[in-house]
Amino acid sequence: QVQLVESGGGSVQFGGSLRLSCKGSGITFPYYSIGWVRQVPGKERERVSCMNIRDDRTYYAESVKGRFTISRDSAENTVSLQMNNLKPEDTAVYTCGISLKYCSDYIVYDYWGQGTQVTVSS
Repeated sequence: QVQLVESGGGSVQFGGSLRLSCKGSGITFPYYSIGWVRQVPGKERERVSCMNIRDDRTYYAESVKGRFTISRDSAENTVSLQMNNLKPEDTAVYTCGISLKYCSDYIVYDYWGQGTQVTVSS
């Protein structure tokens, strides 16, 4: 069965860095994009970053552009999110997902992990 497991979350001070990882297993079908979303209780889920598998083109939310970097390692079936210069507004549960569609302005991931908490204090 498909499983996506995130790790690397934690608590950091303003300006700190974290690297999130997501390891997939049981993926026996082709998929077209992979990415990260985040959610704060009471707020809409936000697309943080997305990567198209075909050309590794990446997309970022304006709020994280220049600070976050998405990458993947096909051999290890992982996707990572390097987060630098973290701000309190980055506090959220971060979840990785894969999609049967290419990256778009909409969150259309078909499989999700359980998420990992990121907390940034000021």
